[in-house]
Amino acid sequence: MSLFLRSLLFNAYGLFSAILHALLILLLFWAPERVRVNVCRHYCSNMMTVADQLCGIKIIVEGRENLPDTPSVLMIKHTSTMETLWQVSEFPQAVWVLKQEMLSVPIIGWAIVLANNPIGVNRKKGRSAVKQVISKGSERLAHGAWITIFPEGTRMPPGETRRYGVSGAALARDASVPLVPIAHNAADFWPRRSFSKHPGTVRFCIGPPVDATQQEPKQTNLIVQYWIEAKMREISSAYQDQ
Repeated sequence: MSLFLRSLLFNAYGLFSAILHALLILLLFWAPERVRVNVCRHYCSNMMTVADQLCGIKIIVEGRENLPDTPSVLMIKHTSTMETLWQVSEFPQAVWVLKQEMLSVPIIGWAIVLANNPIGVNRKKGRSAVKQVISKGSERLAHGAWITIFPEGTRMPPGETRRYGVSGAALARDASVPLVPIAHNAADFWPRRSFSKHPGTVRFCIGPPVDATQQEPKQTNLIVQYWIEAKMREISSAYQDQ
């Protein structure tokens, strides 16, 4: 089967499955939260399985031993759609920090609210957005949830980065929890805004936790960003080609 046909079938299946699972979550508005979380996790895990079986995209996870035993803040490099799905299947207890407008998207956005209880922020509000992440994030952490943040705020082209948002580091410092950096090469095989899905092995690399209480949030961001970008240059062919 050609790459085009595999990608076409995968994309069509992904859209149909996303809508189906989102509708199911909405219909389960009355059910306990764990039920809706499991539906969301099933969708994401299923997409990883179909990506493997249909497109030949396999996954290995390195560094699980670096994960703390207590709820923490996860900072994940954002280059593709794949890491969004993977982190749900890997960390079903994690709450997302995302753009407020995403929560208003019909069906999908509404389902995210019910399945994840996310922290929606308006990044244009600057300090107030950071305070919102610290306040709501601390509350979620205290109740046993982890917090997932894509620190660059949007999917980045291969080999590129931008200044990390300070909210994750500020939250980790204020709540006195570890901050865990995660790098991956998903965009080598599942490029952003691309129709095609290419066979290969995606490496998700979980780095050593950073103690955010030992320095200012800006310095913490530099530590995390240095580790992530260095790991990206090591594992991603797209980075190496830049």
